[in-house]
Amino acid sequence: MDHEIAKKVTAMFDHRRLNRSGSSLFTAFAASFIALIVFTILIVSNLSVRDNFSEVMTIEIKTVVPYLPLKSEKESANFPIKQQITVNNNMTSNNNNLQILEVFGGEGISEKFQQRATEFLRDDCEVNFMMTWISPAEMFGKREILSVESVFKSHPRGCLIILSSTMDSTQGFTILSPFLARGYRVMSITPDLPFLLKNTAGESWLGEIQTRKREPGKISLSQNLSNLMRLAYLFKYGGVYLDTDMIVLKSFKSLRNVIGAQTLEPVSRKWTRLNNAVLVFDKNHPLLLKCIEEFALTFNGNVWGHNGPYLVSRVARAVEGTDGYNFTVLTPPAFYPVNWVEIEKLFKVPRTEKDLKRVKVKVREMQKRSYGLHLWNKFSSKFEIEQGSTMDTIVSENCVICEKISVS
Repeated sequence: MDHEIAKKVTAMFDHRRLNRSGSSLFTAFAASFIALIVFTILIVSNLSVRDNFSEVMTIEIKTVVPYLPLKSEKESANFPIKQQITVNNNMTSNNNNLQILEVFGGEGISEKFQQRATEFLRDDCEVNFMMTWISPAEMFGKREILSVESVFKSHPRGCLIILSSTMDSTQGFTILSPFLARGYRVMSITPDLPFLLKNTAGESWLGEIQTRKREPGKISLSQNLSNLMRLAYLFKYGGVYLDTDMIVLKSFKSLRNVIGAQTLEPVSRKWTRLNNAVLVFDKNHPLLLKCIEEFALTFNGNVWGHNGPYLVSRVARAVEGTDGYNFTVLTPPAFYPVNWVEIEKLFKVPRTEKDLKRVKVKVREMQKRSYGLHLWNKFSSKFEIEQGSTMDTIVSENCVICEKISVS
């Protein structure tokens, strides 16, 4: 239709030119004017099509593409864990993946999981926290202990469940016994992922992995199952999910249905990437269900972050502002006040006056605006906490057992 309009306009001007003795100047002007009109028609048409296209695509979660991970993030993504196994052939890969699935629930544990979880999550919990741990119990070190300490420092009547088959053991009980001796409510429990995923899109996805109809990919299956498990647990029970390298700085009691932005666009200050290291949601929240659906539909086991932080970014971007999806995106200072590039500065005593001023400003900002501090353990685990550093102070202010931690 647009081309027909353009032809009619061209014919009209050609007719007028043939019946008018104009100069070459008029001819040139007319030709330019025709070109301008045709160009304008085509631009308007394209914009119209593009606007309609974007309106349709806002409901297509898969079209929302967040920023890709930085190279250094990719390189540090595959941290060593007990369940992460080098694959030599397809048969070995399939067998190992089936073993990994047993760590996240298996035959005969469903009733036990439900009973233990229900008994633990009583109404007198100040805030219900949960973590996941997919590594061996002996790797639950002093940094992870500090994260647990910080939960109870800010929430002495809070409850913390650690979903982990390795920590649900005699060794795990020993690790957590100092908290139990002080009356804090913390428990490790072997997860039951099939139960948590029941009647969601994740149930079919898990079945396809178990029957080898879907490839788990090169990324650690345990890591991706952890991403899924936190969503499923919160959808079933609600509460606060925390990574084990998150230090809680103040009470979460006022937070409801929130997720934290990791980065903002410099000019508009709109969020560009979310992170799933902290999730605060009511049970049965539709955003969680949509995330589980997105996980099942677009699962990619070969792209770092695709099924984790980039998944929640895709879903949140697609449904933000839609009726029924009530949630708040908090700016980076809420949970990620220091990015992974600068985290080392907190572990070192400032060497210059300039560095000292910067650290003081950042600490004041955290005291006012931050609910937690993500330590980015993949990058910071090699840093020692220097005496007199900002981290040294943070540890002292947010511990309840207060044993000094090191790089372990």
